[in-house]
Amino acid sequence: MAAASPFTVPALCLAGPTASGKSALALALAQHLPVEIISVDSTLVYRGMDIGTAKPTPAERVAVPHHLIDIREPTESYSAAEFARDAARLIPQIQARARLPLLVGGTMLYFKALLDGLDEMPPADPAVRQQLDERARQQGWPALHAELARVDPATAARLPATDSQRIQRALEVWQLTGRPLSSFHTSKERASSPMDAGAIPLFSLEPTDRAQLQQRIAQRFDAMLAAGLLDEVQALRARPDLTPDLPALRCVGYRQAWQALDEGWPPAALRERGIIATRQLAKRQMTWLRSLPWRRVLATDDAHPPLGWAAPLAAWLQGRVGAPGRPAA
Repeated sequence: MAAASPFTVPALCLAGPTASGKSALALALAQHLPVEIISVDSTLVYRGMDIGTAKPTPAERVAVPHHLIDIREPTESYSAAEFARDAARLIPQIQARARLPLLVGGTMLYFKALLDGLDEMPPADPAVRQQLDERARQQGWPALHAELARVDPATAARLPATDSQRIQRALEVWQLTGRPLSSFHTSKERASSPMDAGAIPLFSLEPTDRAQLQQRIAQRFDAMLAAGLLDEVQALRARPDLTPDLPALRCVGYRQAWQALDEGWPPAALRERGIIATRQLAKRQMTWLRSLPWRRVLATDDAHPPLGWAAPLAAWLQGRVGAPGRPAA
């Protein structure tokens, strides 16, 4: 007979916008409890992309086991459905080691795939993507965004005209199915979730002061630049198998750095555009979070820093106190 779990839940999800302190909180929680971290981040899967993804350091990965990091080359794809299958496989393995699976990251579609299931959408079609890329080279992504606004206004409204990756995917789905991408997100016919959303709580680090989050974003991007982000992107550019059209290299920070090297931007321009793009990412993440009614909010501000939630979370996971934070509004 299996031993009873020492935790109040089978696993725990920790989400939040970029630069909200998720990783630091997870590492702090590991000081209180035996945990293993499952990365819920679509950028950490790529090998050779360390600085611009804020990947955990080798020392941190030795101190606390991490999973789903460095599992793909930048030339390879990794989908939300693949993440859900991988996480569902890892969770019982971690539990069997009497440790708590701690799912940490900011890729909200991955959380949704694991806890809520995904609508059945067509896989990527290289021919359609090549055709869209060629049109974008001739007309520009804003023109394709305008086309998307005609066929799928709901999706276009939430995407900036420069978000080439998501504009391409939305138009690809439209061309392959004749249905707007937004219709899949609202459809009741979706694949079943591999996990029980009610059994695995999702806690969300949410700054109450937007200016404070923006300051943290700027500080983190400055730290990436100081750590050698441009050198890292130069090394990626030197690889003959990599192009800026790959999903991996459209990630925030990498896209701007690649373009800066292409066009000779001054450092101040790269800094400004990188910070703006990161703020836009955080805004999209917060929109996703507000659409997840099962999340429990861990509000942060100057008086309540992210690391302050480590002890209350640990106490709750051990059954000593009630759940911290507040239910989603």
